[in-house]
Amino acid sequence: MWQDWLLELLKGFGKLFLNPVFYLSFLFAAYLGVARVKKERRHFTVRAQNAYFELKQLLPIGIIIGLCISVLSIGLVLVVPMEFVVFTGIITIVLALIGKTRMLSPVYSVGLGIVVSSVSLFLGWDYLLFSKSNLNSSEYIFPTAVILLGLLIISEGIFVRQNGIEGTSPRLKKSKRGQAIGIHLLERTWILPVFLFIPTGVLTIPFQWWPMFTVGDQTYSLLLVPFLIGAKIVVQGEHPIISIRNIGRNIIILGSIVIVAGSAAYFFPIASLGLVIVAMIGREWITRKQINKEKNKSFYFSRKNNGVVILGIVPDSPADKMGLEIGEMISKVNSIPVQDKNQLYKALQKNSAHCKLEVFDANGEIRFVQRALYEGDHHELGLLLIPDENVHGNEAV
Repeated sequence: MWQDWLLELLKGFGKLFLNPVFYLSFLFAAYLGVARVKKERRHFTVRAQNAYFELKQLLPIGIIIGLCISVLSIGLVLVVPMEFVVFTGIITIVLALIGKTRMLSPVYSVGLGIVVSSVSLFLGWDYLLFSKSNLNSSEYIFPTAVILLGLLIISEGIFVRQNGIEGTSPRLKKSKRGQAIGIHLLERTWILPVFLFIPTGVLTIPFQWWPMFTVGDQTYSLLLVPFLIGAKIVVQGEHPIISIRNIGRNIIILGSIVIVAGSAAYFFPIASLGLVIVAMIGREWITRKQINKEKNKSFYFSRKNNGVVILGIVPDSPADKMGLEIGEMISKVNSIPVQDKNQLYKALQKNSAHCKLEVFDANGEIRFVQRALYEGDHHELGLLLIPDENVHGNEAV
């Protein structure tokens, strides 16, 4: 028996490399990295992170979370038809090709996959990919997929909350009054590989008591399915870490609600499609709530009368090694008060060998940082700041 399970696990893992979503994920992440670098150079003449940053974030955390969900998937016997896998993959590919990163939330890609595959099973659509469904016509609505959707939504929230706060992209824009302000953009994707049960195979499920209409006399195979999860969030009214963590928390709560409701849908299968719609509405509500919240707040990254706000920091730069962080405000450089980028640059030149900064952190508490400067450091401290007059021709300090 265990030999069959091991063989199916290996076969299911190998099929991961036959899924086009797996390869598209790397191409799309590379595209996001290149596009981000181009925009950052246009605004600051330097980039905050290198073009490989998005690629480096694509897999590591996804493998860990995917392993946890796979354990739950196998333990809970999450059985989905092949139609669901195919349609979800097609929708994901289309959304990625048209550059809709925000729509790569599982609420939309997986949710639409559930709807379309449910309709195909109900209407008995016939395709070259699968000539006939392995499920009975009465089983076209499947709460199992809704449980999976909830797990994937929670995963999105974890991705956003834990990984999304790292390396957000600083940008410049003009306010309605024509003043230069700074914003932070999170636009990133993650691969989440999950083992799922597919009808037909050599595995039998011994849990006759399990409340699933797909468990019984059927046999199953295991398939490692790569889900491409994306997020796009613009923050301008508060510190990006605070805003993004709050959004991630709300997404996790939404996913938890979907799982609880999906469990109840085992006894009321017709509710499954309704839950998908509710999940989509909930995710849109989270997005709109954040947008409206931003509108009612003053700009977090804007010119101040008592210092210079740090919009971004180049990794491994002198500013990074001094422990400076985005959102902090530099009030004095070498004991000289500064109010804009030009004054900061002149104050740095007063002492080309040493740099002492008076800084207010995100909580408004004052601290002092200092560092010896080497040749060229005073020209390239690694700070990305709000320009003095307009958003054009800005350079990093």
